Amino acid sequence: MLRIGMLTSGGDCQALNAAMRGVVKGLTSKVDDIEIYGFMNGYKGLIYADFSMLTAKDFSGILTQGGTILGTSRQPFKLMREPDENGLDKVEAMKHTYHKLNLNCLVILGGNGTHKTANMLKEEGLNIITLPKTIDNDLWGTDMTFGFQSAVDIAANTIDNIHTTASSHRRVFVVEIMGHKVGWVTLHAGMAGGADIVLLPEIPYDIDVVTEAIDRRIATGKHFTIIAVAEGAISKEEAKLSKKELKERQAKKKYPSVAYKLAEEIRQRTDQEVRVTVPGHMQRGGSPCAYDRVLATRLGAFAARLILNQTYGYMVAIKNGETTKVPLEEVAGKLKMVDPNAGIIKEAELIGISFGRRTKK
Repeated sequence: MLRIGMLTSGGDCQALNAAMRGVVKGLTSKVDDIEIYGFMNGYKGLIYADFSMLTAKDFSGILTQGGTILGTSRQPFKLMREPDENGLDKVEAMKHTYHKLNLNCLVILGGNGTHKTANMLKEEGLNIITLPKTIDNDLWGTDMTFGFQSAVDIAANTIDNIHTTASSHRRVFVVEIMGHKVGWVTLHAGMAGGADIVLLPEIPYDIDVVTEAIDRRIATGKHFTIIAVAEGAISKEEAKLSKKELKERQAKKKYPSVAYKLAEEIRQRTDQEVRVTVPGHMQRGGSPCAYDRVLATRLGAFAARLILNQTYGYMVAIKNGETTKVPLEEVAGKLKMVDPNAGIIKEAELIGISFGRRTKK
């Protein structure tokens, strides 16, 4: 009898269901005697033994379905070692649930925080396999995460739709894209949508360079500008602050978000009308795109192969177009950032996209 547990943790995204389906179809194609325990709402389900017994039929017809059939929640890693409000030791509770159900393996789908906890559970002696889920594409050790391309498509479509109204009214539009710590979605959506200025957390912006880019467009007869800004973008001045100082400044919440702050800075320096668009959680929603369906299915199938071979303690990854495995301890706590000097950045600058920094001629 093969017994596996599954849970989805952290923010939801497209193709979670497709990935779980890949795991289950891969296992059931080789094993007849299998029990599947679906833990509800992320690590909460594992902590409080909130689970459902599932069969292969439960994973049929969910390839194109967004969200997650198991539900999800955010459980900060830094609080995992702290007892809950009733004094329950969360780590011991998770281990107890795992052993009580006599699981052979726990399959965890999630992003950075999720992988820290997954690695901790591995170090506590549990058999763990993880899959790289996040729209941010910031998990170290994999070229791509599922959910990313779907989010890029939605964000790029938003920018596409802004073009006509921006040009009609000769306005500056600031489109705020998800991404607190990294700018992969903003970078790809900005390039795909034809944004004129792209601002990323990894490249602190100079507001003077931003307004100069707007003025250059006006001087060449282009009376509108589209700015794609990551929600975690910061200015040059903010980049000089310590983490504590920056957090204190942001806590004052003079503006709802960076897009509104940027819009006000542009208004003060130009005579342009500025509007803000925030697609928000739309970027996480809806059906996964075809690319993510294929990627999630491949990763899920490879995870099934690892389980069948009793190879545990790894995150399934995609590198150079091929599925592979990466030790959890190498993934946990690491972010895959956008390199400010990467080829994609230089190529974008070559075609005229401004990243809010001065470049050498």
